[in-house]
Amino acid sequence: MLASAGFECAFGFVAKVGFGGIIQRMAKDSDKTGPHRAQIINKKAFRNFEITEKFEAGLVLLGTEVKSLRAKQAELEGSYAQVRAGQCWLVGCKISPYAQASIYNHPPERKRKLLLHKRQIKKVTTKLEQRGFTLVPLRIYFNQRGLAKVELGLARGKRKYDKRVQIERREQKRDIARSMKSYQQKKK
Repeated sequence: MLASAGFECAFGFVAKVGFGGIIQRMAKDSDKTGPHRAQIINKKAFRNFEITEKFEAGLVLLGTEVKSLRAKQAELEGSYAQVRAGQCWLVGCKISPYAQASIYNHPPERKRKLLLHKRQIKKVTTKLEQRGFTLVPLRIYFNQRGLAKVELGLARGKRKYDKRVQIERREQKRDIARSMKSYQQKKK
């Protein structure tokens, strides 16, 4: 019997030689969890809000929505999560219709159910009852098992002067890094 053998190729992936000497590409664990993994990030949330706590929630999706998410066809800007009747919902997230789905497509801006534990929902509702807190989706991604997850942030809105202070600190760090780099180059 001819057994198949696996070996590391020059390109960095594992290849498998099967019957007849055909080389097939096998997925490594690093391929599944690498940076090219489908991920949608809400950049404005980090700029406009001060994130105090983060939660991971499952996302109830239709098949065409999953395919659109894998193709990174979604927007999180302007979306938020809310708790109604003991359940958490994602509102305002736009997942584009899947092009190959024809008439069996999903509505792009429908409410989507978020899967959280009961004690997480209780914790979130007590925080949301306080003045100034909002539940904002930070990113949508697929975990190692291939399930769609949403990272939610319990956030408080930043004021204009808070944003200015943050920009000023970032510029100061950049200036210090530049001066240190030029000092080290002069030293050599």
